[in-house]
Amino acid sequence: MFMKNRTLIAASLTLVLCGTASAQELQPDAINNASIASISPERPLKPAPRSDPAIVHLQVLLDRAGSSPGVIDGYYGENVTKAIAGFEAMLSLPVDGKPDPAVIGRLSDDGPVIQPYVISEDDAKGLVDSIPEDYAKQAKMKHLGYTSIAERLSERFHMDIDLLKALNSSSEFAVGGTVSVAMPGAAREGKVKRIEARKQAGQVLAFAEDGKLLAVYPATIGSEEAPSPSGTHKVKGVVRMPTYTYNPKVNFQQGNNRKVLKLPGGPNGPVGSVWIDLSEPTYGIHGTREPSLIDKAGSHGCVRLTNWDAEELAAMVKPGVIVEFTDHPM
Repeated sequence: MFMKNRTLIAASLTLVLCGTASAQELQPDAINNASIASISPERPLKPAPRSDPAIVHLQVLLDRAGSSPGVIDGYYGENVTKAIAGFEAMLSLPVDGKPDPAVIGRLSDDGPVIQPYVISEDDAKGLVDSIPEDYAKQAKMKHLGYTSIAERLSERFHMDIDLLKALNSSSEFAVGGTVSVAMPGAAREGKVKRIEARKQAGQVLAFAEDGKLLAVYPATIGSEEAPSPSGTHKVKGVVRMPTYTYNPKVNFQQGNNRKVLKLPGGPNGPVGSVWIDLSEPTYGIHGTREPSLIDKAGSHGCVRLTNWDAEELAAMVKPGVIVEFTDHPM
C-alpha cells in the first residue's frame, strides 16, 4: 500500500541545483568562542559572503534545543529565523524570530559546538561513485547511497557539506583521519500526538499528548503549482530507506523515460531516507537528497524535511497520529 501511495511522489521533488557562496576556511575555536549575543536581532538584507562563526554556534544550539535550523551552514537565513521562532514557541515566549536577550539567555551552551571526530571504517562502507539524474540509470543501481565520506558526515552532523569542508580544508576525509564536526546533540525523544504542517511558515511542529511542543522543523510544503492538501489527515505508517516507483503516466515525464521504473532506496533517493505515509493518498512527509534546499525549492504537494529531521520525527510517530495542514504564519 505504501508503494501505491508513493507512485505520484516522483513529482514531489523538483531538484534545483544551485551554487552556494564558497565557504572560506574556518577554525573550530573561532566558532566555539563566538558570542551569539553579538548577533543582530535583524536579519541582514543581503546574504553574507561567507559563513559566520557566531551563526554556526547559534544554529548548533538551536538544533540541540529541538528547534531545527535545517542545515548548519553559518548563514543568517530564513531558516535561522524560523528556528528561533520555534524555540520561542517551545518556551511560550513572544514569537518574533529574533535572537534577543530573552532567547540567547535560555539557550543552553554546554559543551563545544565543534568537536573532533575520527573517521571509522563504517563511514566508508556502502558508498557509490555518483547518483545519475536519469531515473532509468538510478533504477539499475542497488542502493542510492552517499557518494563520499564527507557527504555521509555532513548529514550525520547536520552540516552543509561546504561548511564541513571549510572546517577541514586540509583533510582527505579518509578512514582514521580526524575532522572537526558540529555536535547538534541527541535526537529528540517522545511520543508525538499531533503534527502541524504550517504551509505559509514553511514549518512542521510536533506536539506531545499534553500539548507540549516537542520539536520544530523547517520544511518545504507543496508549491504554487502543486499545493499540499488541506485539512486533517493521519499517519498510516513509516518506511525507512523507501524504494520509489516512477510512473510517467501519473508522474512528470523525466527525460526519455516512458516506462514504470522502480528505484532502490537510500539517502540520495527521491524521497530520502524515510517516508511517513499519510492517509491522504500519494502524500507523505519525507526526507530529501538535497537538504540545503529545504524551504527554498518547492515540492509537488508533499512535506519535505532534511533526512535527519524526517528520521527524528519518524521515530516519534505511530499510525493514527494527526497531521493538520494549516496556513498559520510563523
